[in-house]
Amino acid sequence: MKLLKVVMLSVVLGFPAAVSADSKKADVERVKAQVLKELQKEPSSIVESPIAGLYQVIVGAQVFYFYKDGRYVIAGDLFDMQKGVNLTQAARGEAQMAALRTRKPENIAALKKMGEKNMIVFAPKGEVKHTISVYTDIDCSYCRKLHNEMADYNKLGIKVRYLAYPRAGVDSGSYKKAVSVWCSDDQKQAMNLAKNGGAVKSKSCDNPVKDQMAMGQQMGVNGTPALVLENGQLYPGYAPAAKLIALLDSIKNGSAN
Repeated sequence: MKLLKVVMLSVVLGFPAAVSADSKKADVERVKAQVLKELQKEPSSIVESPIAGLYQVIVGAQVFYFYKDGRYVIAGDLFDMQKGVNLTQAARGEAQMAALRTRKPENIAALKKMGEKNMIVFAPKGEVKHTISVYTDIDCSYCRKLHNEMADYNKLGIKVRYLAYPRAGVDSGSYKKAVSVWCSDDQKQAMNLAKNGGAVKSKSCDNPVKDQMAMGQQMGVNGTPALVLENGQLYPGYAPAAKLIALLDSIKNGSAN
């Protein structure tokens, strides 16, 4: 992204308002052209903000504010101080949900190619309502938090399939632990032990850890846990069971795919 000039809100407030529908249409086209030039992406929404001449622009899950001439942009939150409301927060939440509902077939295909046989799976005893694939690091604190709540996920019908993603890289301590877990005779028992800080017997075998790390990088994983949802979208970070089931249900019910 090229460097864009950023103006303070107080400066923007001094700009005159657009007065006609034609001029507003021209403003939107000008802003759209600038977004495409600078971000190399198509905006999903361009609407007027409460500030004359300033347009709220949604690109993916991000929210920007472009002045009508396309020259100035604000990358930050817009507040209504009289109402005490963050006007950007709701737009960002809607944008993030819209992005999460967008199917990513390339990630679905990659997971299918990897195969569940190469993952460590914790499945519900009853009906499986949703399946998520989780990139995990043995030593990651929030990965351990997620794992310690596995019974809650499974109780809600969520099947969790683990993929290895030791953040410290190949041949690190976390990498060797992951290999030992994947090479264990009882992988689930070894994962339970490792996630609780126990020492897993060091083992080596033909394992998918490197391949799973490479696949994670291609998907855009830059931290753990990282959840790949059923539509292929990546959800970064830990989510408690109640929040996750609501998200999964919402995506399933709101997606055309």
